Amino acid sequence: MIISLSVALIAVAFAVLVFFLIKTLNSAKASLDKVSQTLQEVQKTVDELTYEVKATVRHANKITADVQGKIEKIDPIMDSVQNLGEVLSELTMTVKQVSVTVIEKFRKNRELKEKAELVAVNSAKVTPAEERTVNSYNAVNSKKGRLDAVLKGVDVAAGLWQRYRK
Repeated sequence: MIISLSVALIAVAFAVLVFFLIKTLNSAKASLDKVSQTLQEVQKTVDELTYEVKATVRHANKITADVQGKIEKIDPIMDSVQNLGEVLSELTMTVKQVSVTVIEKFRKNRELKEKAELVAVNSAKVTPAEERTVNSYNAVNSKKGRLDAVLKGVDVAAGLWQRYRK
């Protein structure tokens, strides 16, 4: 009787164990089904995002190529602007040097003329009216001649500069 009672108890315990095991397995199956469904939704979302990312990358590549093309077109212009800036800087320096030289030359000529006039006034007697007229005419024309000479000098300097640059 103990043996049959033990066997019956074992059978009941096994049945209870199987019942709870089936319940646990059903719950695990439901969880796995939900996980599988979630993974399918995630996969679908990832596929959609992948398409959009690829489209965005293609668009970015087109924009980059367009910008590179435009930059390549602008590069020669920038080089020209840089060269122009250098030429203007050199030209400015040259004009400055020429103007300093011309100014110094005028100062020296003026000082020499003033000294000569002082010497002439101090040592000369009063000149006749005709001689004063001729002297004033020569003085006016000599200033005009100097201006012409300076302008010619600037033209020559510009021509030399252009030849030098070539």
